[in-house]
Order: sequence, then C-alpha cells, then structure tokens
Amino acid sequence: MLVEHELLLFAGFFFLIGALDEFAVDLVWLWLRVTGRARTVRLPPAAGSPAPLSGSAAVFIAAWREAGVIGATVRHTLSVWPQDDLRLYIGTYRNDPLTAEAVIAAADNDPRLRLVIHDRDGPSTKADCLNRIFRALEDDEVRGGVPTRMVVIHDAEDMVDPAALGVLDTALEDVDLAQLPVLPEPLAQSRWIASHYCEEFAEAHGKAMVVRDALGTGIPTAGVGCAIRRGILTELADRRGQDGPFAAECLTEDYELGLGVTAMGGRSRFLRCRSADGRLVATRACFPATIGSAVRQKTRWVHGIALQSWDRLGWSARPADIWMRLRDRRGPLTALVLASAYLLLIVAAAGWLGHRFGLAPAVQVTTAVTVLVGVNLLSFAWRAVWRFAFTMREYGWVEGVRAVLRIPVANVIAILAGRRALFDYLAVLRGSAVRWEKTCHIVHPALRREARVGA
Repeated sequence: MLVEHELLLFAGFFFLIGALDEFAVDLVWLWLRVTGRARTVRLPPAAGSPAPLSGSAAVFIAAWREAGVIGATVRHTLSVWPQDDLRLYIGTYRNDPLTAEAVIAAADNDPRLRLVIHDRDGPSTKADCLNRIFRALEDDEVRGGVPTRMVVIHDAEDMVDPAALGVLDTALEDVDLAQLPVLPEPLAQSRWIASHYCEEFAEAHGKAMVVRDALGTGIPTAGVGCAIRRGILTELADRRGQDGPFAAECLTEDYELGLGVTAMGGRSRFLRCRSADGRLVATRACFPATIGSAVRQKTRWVHGIALQSWDRLGWSARPADIWMRLRDRRGPLTALVLASAYLLLIVAAAGWLGHRFGLAPAVQVTTAVTVLVGVNLLSFAWRAVWRFAFTMREYGWVEGVRAVLRIPVANVIAILAGRRALFDYLAVLRGSAVRWEKTCHIVHPALRREARVGA
C-alpha cells in the first residue's frame, strides 16, 4: 500500500507537469493557426522542368554498410533533382567496399556524383564522415574555382521530395538554415514498431517544430532534409578549430548543428509546404522495424540530445530557449516516470487482488490524489485526440486509430531507450569511447513504391 501510494504521487505529479508543458505548446500552436502564422504554404503547379538553382548545391550523405539502400537513394535523388548545379557527395569507408560499389553502380556515370572514401576504418560517427565529405567539397571548390552556395544533408535511406531542393534553395535567400519535415513510411510488416514513428514525427514536425520556429528559438535539424549556407559551415569549422564543422565526438551532430547556427546569430526556419496536389514536401524514410533496432536508435537520440548536450551546449538566457531545451532533455525523466506508471499498474493490480480476497485493506485515496488522477486521465485523452488528428492528417484515419493504440508500444520503447542511454552516458563519463550504434536499413521507400507499381 505504501509503494502504491508513493508511486501514485510520483507518477501523477510528473505526468501533470508534462501535461501542462504539452498543453502550453498546444495553446501556442492553436494561436498560430488562428492568426494564420502556422499556415502551410501551397506551392504553385510545376511548370516544365525544375527551376535552376541560385547557386551550386552540395548534398552530403554519410553511409556505413548501406549497400541495401544507398543505390535506391542515389538513383532517386539524381532523377528527381536534375539540376546541373547539384553535386551529390556520398561518404563511405575504406573497409566497406560493398557500399562504394552500390554507389558507383547506381550513379550510372552521372557526372554530378562524388564518391568520397574515408581514409579510416568504419564505423566512426556520422559527423566524422560528414567532416571527411566537407574536406572533399573544399578540395573540389579549389580545383573548380566555383564556390558552393548551400549544403543539404541527408541519410543513406532517404527518399527526397522532388520539390524539396527548390524550396530549400529559395528559403536560403532569407535565412542561414532551413529544415523540412520528416515523414516516416508506415510498414505493413511492422505496424506496431516501425509505424509508431509516423505519429511521433507527424505531431513533432506538425506542431512542436512549428511552435519553435514561431518563438524564434534554435531549430534542431533532423539530420535529413536540412540546408545550410556554405559560409556558415566554414564559420562553424573555424570556431571548432578541428577538422570540420560537425562535432565528430557527438552522437547527435544534427541537433548541435541547428542550435550552433542560432548561437552564432544565424537565422533558421522550419518549412512546411505542400505541392499543388496536397503532398507534404518532406523527407520520407523507413524506420526500424524491430524492438531492438528501435531502442538502439532512440538510445542514440536520448544520449546525444538529453545527456551529451547538457554539458556540451549548456543553457540559454532566453526564456523560450530554456523552455525548449528543457523539453529536449526530458527523455530520461520521461522514461523513469513511464516506468513508474507501469510499475504502479502492477502494484495496484496486486493490491486489488489482495483486497478482493481479504488479504489486504483497500488503499485510502485523498481528494487531492483523486483530482490529480482525474486531471491526468483527461490529459491522456486530450493527448490521444491530438495524436490521432496529426497522424490522420498525413496518413488517414485508419493510421490515426493505430497511432492511439500504439501508445503503449511507444512508451515501452521510450523506457528501454532512456535506461540504456543513461547507462551508456555513465560509461562515457567513466572514460569509455562514444559508440555510434548505426541503424541497419534494408527497406527503402522508393523500392517499395517501385514494387507496388510493378505489381
């Protein structure tokens, strides 16, 4: 009875804090919608071939053991982005010949492709590979005498949107960094694990990032679908004083990159726009389909964003920045509170059975605790409605219903990832090297669509 009471107070209190935080974001988003500041831009119908770019663009993709998907990424990117001013830089490792061979085969002698083979064994961190690509870009600029206007970052498993390059090119006329949404692909073979990323990104990139953009806080890039002014990367590299602009010792270099641009006084934007036919201009990708791979991926996110950034980036003096960084770093606490809540369910069930068979008295609950539980239940229902709505907007009502049913699955993955991230971080504090546990990709959105067309 004592354990049940303490767990109820602990979980209930922190659930309430989290509910108030989310409710505040909801209110800001609703205000932005009412005032028209959160309006999704509708692009005009495409007329003829894609418009030429304002300058040379370089796309960076770091790849380690991605032979299964990198070919589809290269073929699709070069086909839907036909601009002559584009250069596609694929970074591979000297001990990964299969990925390099897949890149060469997919390029089909397209002169816009640059294969960059890292002069060390993989895997290092993604940032380390990106730094090697950055040095290759510098060499090309010296040889060709043509400066690059913007750098776009993607992952090996991404399916880019045909309109994305033009949207990013236009955005960099006014800002230094631009980020497009990420739209995970729902997988029929993994409805409960891979597909739970759908609702998470639908809500995060449909609401939370829109609020961050409106508040003028730092925009943490997603590591894909983001464009940076070429000069900003040089400034970052000079400030770091090392071998490139990306933090090679960090697990979430994309997060640090976005906040780093803002810290330098650069301007950032999160872009939401749709094509004339209603398609969201976003980066599409398939996410991990097993519990183990999903936990590994989210461990890296929690470790890098919630724990590493605590001492690497510190805090900001602006209240809005403090609020957003608190939200970013709540992962371990969220895992602890969720674990406490599920433990509470087990203890409460045991207590109820004990009381049912006359082995224990009933737990005495005060009015305050009853109100606390009631408010949290209402908050859970409120959150489920929002999750359904944002998922339905991008995937339809069936996936929206699944999103609500997948909440326990997402919670379990969050608990496991939070626990593992904490132990990994403690190991690093004791002197262990930072480990980049790369996600293995075997499914690509473009291949899935080609298969459907062929069928």
